[in-house]
Amino acid sequence: MLSAIVLLLVAFLLIRLIGSAIRHFVAWLGGGKAIHQMADGSIPVEDAYAEDIRVFVRDVTTWKDENSGLDRLRSGRPKLDRDQKRAAQRAIDAARQAYLDVLHLGWYQIVIVFLIGSVLGLLLEEVWMYVTAGLTQSRVGLVWGPFSPLYGFGAVFLTLICWGLRKRHANDLVIFLTSVAVGGGLEQLTGWAMETLIHASSWTYLQLPDHITQWVAWRFLVMWGILGLIWAKAIMPDVLYRIGMPTTKRQAAFVALLAVYLAADIGMTIACFGRMEARKQGIPPQSGFDEWVDEHYTDQFIAARFQNLVIGDGS
Repeated sequence: MLSAIVLLLVAFLLIRLIGSAIRHFVAWLGGGKAIHQMADGSIPVEDAYAEDIRVFVRDVTTWKDENSGLDRLRSGRPKLDRDQKRAAQRAIDAARQAYLDVLHLGWYQIVIVFLIGSVLGLLLEEVWMYVTAGLTQSRVGLVWGPFSPLYGFGAVFLTLICWGLRKRHANDLVIFLTSVAVGGGLEQLTGWAMETLIHASSWTYLQLPDHITQWVAWRFLVMWGILGLIWAKAIMPDVLYRIGMPTTKRQAAFVALLAVYLAADIGMTIACFGRMEARKQGIPPQSGFDEWVDEHYTDQFIAARFQNLVIGDGS
């Protein structure tokens, strides 16, 4: 009992420490030299209007919090009534929507969305498999880091498409059907490519009565549609508002480095599976890089890293 309490305390302290480190790092990124103007226009920055919106949202949120919770009890200020809270929230929502109307969606936001989708998608999948099937296995999709590119690309495609639908004021049915098409198409393309190029499979729906193809089933198409609706209506606006546009050179440089790292991760993963297939066919290394891959990313490494991957006949 005592050991469990100690472990919980240590876990709590670690979470607080990590959270504090992240906050300080984000503050450091925002404290660099401001980007006032880019000659080539490759990095759109917040203009004065967009910056004023952020200040307004922050001020109203602070005022609402100070007059609603424990801060109100400490200060002795009168409590906000329900209508005042709703009015403040409506002002915040309207301002955030106005900010999104002037947001320039580009590579900066896309890289962060890909990162978020890859990590959260992997986490949700592993939790889902544990709850529904009792499986605890590594379901990552890249050789480095806790990423699942299927969910990353899904989040990016949904963001790009839903962003366009938002600009056109599309209704919920259109968003749902579009998300179904995007999710189903992505699953089909990814599953087909894995089987065709490296003779491997990470999932199959053939055992399900509602399967359409080996990699697409009606129940998951509906899930993609629901996820798309939730993403477009509840998650994407908040995520893009919080990401915003880069305001310092540190922010732009950090996200650019993230993009390079993720591209290298994807490239290395493709190279590892390519060499795995070549080894299977008895093709020797053609370069020093191939030899390095064969030495460090063996079949045993791939089997341990991608535990849900079935190669060939499953052997």
